[in-house]
Amino acid sequence: MATIELRKVYKTFGNIDVVKGLDLVIPDGQFTVLVGPSGCGKTTTLRMIAGLETVNSGEIIIGGKVVTKLEPKDRDIAMVFQNYALYSHLTVADNIGFPLKAIKFNKSEIKTRVLGVAQSLGIQELLDRRPKELSGGQQQRVAIGRAIIRSPKVFLFDEPLSNLDAKLRLEMRTEIIRLQRRLGTTVVYVTHDQEEAMTLSDVMVVMKDGVIMQMGKPEEIYRKPKDVFVAGFVGSPRMNLMSGKAKSGLFTTESGCQFKIDSSINGEIIWGIRPEDVKILNTKPDAPQAKVEIIEQLGPRAIVTLQVNEQQITAVVDNDHLQKIDNRSDIVIDSSVEDHHYFDAKNGLRLIDN
Repeated sequence: MATIELRKVYKTFGNIDVVKGLDLVIPDGQFTVLVGPSGCGKTTTLRMIAGLETVNSGEIIIGGKVVTKLEPKDRDIAMVFQNYALYSHLTVADNIGFPLKAIKFNKSEIKTRVLGVAQSLGIQELLDRRPKELSGGQQQRVAIGRAIIRSPKVFLFDEPLSNLDAKLRLEMRTEIIRLQRRLGTTVVYVTHDQEEAMTLSDVMVVMKDGVIMQMGKPEEIYRKPKDVFVAGFVGSPRMNLMSGKAKSGLFTTESGCQFKIDSSINGEIIWGIRPEDVKILNTKPDAPQAKVEIIEQLGPRAIVTLQVNEQQITAVVDNDHLQKIDNRSDIVIDSSVEDHHYFDAKNGLRLIDN
């Protein structure tokens, strides 16, 4: 186990700055997820920690030791890749035990450790098979087994679940969480899936254009996004964001919709409301009129797309409530001021900590 530190780390490819002066501390035993859109620098950051990419400037420290110029094999880390990277000609047992064989462990010790790891991952019945005989989920378990058998200081995961179907992704999320809690090893995990990031992480690091936009506990980032980018990126469905003008407790969108807001907010702003905080009512004085456009059923809940004076707004409602509004055109929408988010129209930063 080890603390990871990145100090003013820069990475460029040609004339393009991919990672821009990154400062990051990941405490010993913490599960940290780097998340962001394609091209944000998250995978490059992970590969620099692993030693698979060189650092243009800055320092990377693992367990108190500067590893910036060390080879990957000398960093005491293990990495799980998106494409599993298994040896097709080797059995499951040989794939899992390969890191120990490479450092000259005796055969008896390798066999004992391989069996222990396989049992912990529920793949002990697969030890004599080859990768082509395994499902995607089984292959990923083998890849994880190969990573943990050496008991490294740090685990690095590069989008390991992106090739799996939805059911397997959920199963593997649970397995990875259990594994990390049992081992207590420091984990850095990269994904573009913000829902996956929120589910797995102790701490989320939201990145954009090579810089950290916000870092914190998932629920903190969800409830209090630091800026418009984070507000729109974290959450599914995404936050409703509208530009307009605030004056005397009333917000008027560019399309003419009006909503009651915090009276302390004035001027040009971006107003936000989470879909689950949008209330759909049959009637309420002075509430904006809305028309149901699309209903997407998701089992116990539904995503409802509404048209409000040429402004599209998304709401999330439970099925009991949905029956009361199904395709009605004479509904209104409402929300609590406590659930509103306000951002500066010029720099996109959060205005108040409600």
